[in-house]
Amino acid sequence: MAERDSTADRVGERGGLRRFAVRGGDLAFDIVGLPLTVLGGGYALAVLYAGGLLSLTVLGLPFVVAALRGARRLGDLHRWLVHRLLAEHITAPEPLPPVDGVIARGRAVLTDPVAWRTLLYLLLRLPLGVLGFATAVALPLACGWLIGYPLWARLLEPGEHPLGWPDPAAVLLGLALLATVPSAIRALSSLNRGLARLLLGPARTQRRLRQLESARSTLLAENTDHLRRLERDLHDGTQAQLVAIAITLSLADDALADDDRPDLARLRTLVGRARGQTDDTIAELRRLTQGIHPVALDSGLGEALPPLTAASPVPVAISLDLQERPEPAIERAVYFCVAELLTNIAKHSAASAAALEVTSAAGRVRLTVHDDGRGGAVLGAGSGLSGLSERLAAVDGTLRITSPTGGPTTITAELPTRL
Repeated sequence: MAERDSTADRVGERGGLRRFAVRGGDLAFDIVGLPLTVLGGGYALAVLYAGGLLSLTVLGLPFVVAALRGARRLGDLHRWLVHRLLAEHITAPEPLPPVDGVIARGRAVLTDPVAWRTLLYLLLRLPLGVLGFATAVALPLACGWLIGYPLWARLLEPGEHPLGWPDPAAVLLGLALLATVPSAIRALSSLNRGLARLLLGPARTQRRLRQLESARSTLLAENTDHLRRLERDLHDGTQAQLVAIAITLSLADDALADDDRPDLARLRTLVGRARGQTDDTIAELRRLTQGIHPVALDSGLGEALPPLTAASPVPVAISLDLQERPEPAIERAVYFCVAELLTNIAKHSAASAAALEVTSAAGRVRLTVHDDGRGGAVLGAGSGLSGLSERLAAVDGTLRITSPTGGPTTITAELPTRL
């Protein structure tokens, strides 16, 4: 008990120290980033002011085109600074598409959302940058002056200065303000990260397009691999079984060749062997076609999921609330998602029990798989979750994982009922 209390005390001490800790990058961003912030904010204000003045002249459009190109370059610098000091990676937006002709290139720049969003970032970053510099530099200096106020007052003004209420009040105020500096710096860093993610990265449509392209590439690669495995299984498995059946039937035909005295015992053995080989072939074909389209899905998820969970080596409690039936493509995605997650539980989790909950309402399908295993499931750890996330993204679905070391693990997937 005493050891547990001492451990809790140490954790509490670390938590208390963490409240007063500031990342060096956050502090450097507020101090070193000020010149670039002032440059960018001044550039954006100058562009808007001069562009408005020149808009009625022939120089207006060329000036704005050149200014927007410059805004893209400044966006690259700010994106680099955010990555280096705030440890926030911002994906670079797509470059301008190549077009022929001066007018077409100018139109492409004027309609470039990346450049306009960068200008907005430069404008919003200016007050944030000034506030960050004041928080990181001016506020600590002011706190130091307040804490040392009893000393400064007596050094700067000769004569006797009796101790009064302003002296302890200034010290307490300085200490109180100084204690807020780390939290204020961290809060401003979070705002800067969020602003950079919002305005310096690709636009929402561009991010969505990249996700769809990545998901399409993943699906094409997986479909190609699946077709190759299917071809190999048909060639090496089913075809070989059919050849074996043909050989057995040929032997049976030879047994019947002797019209006078056919060997009935041997004939029965061959027919029995052919029947067994036929049953094995049918089972193999059923297994292969199961991966293409589960027959159980013809009656919907409500009929298809219970047998799937029943076949799991880990006991699975299932709860279904399917008020809407999704379209076939979504049903297949949900079915194979459940199959993949149950397979992962059986292979990697060392769980003794699991639970599956699937709901379908208000245009969304939500499935949650929970297990009491050892946890530690993450994307990209070789458990197939990365591929599953990409397959879900192809149908506008998302995958969320909560799996601390030691468990339990909860994985939630959400998909639309219609594409």
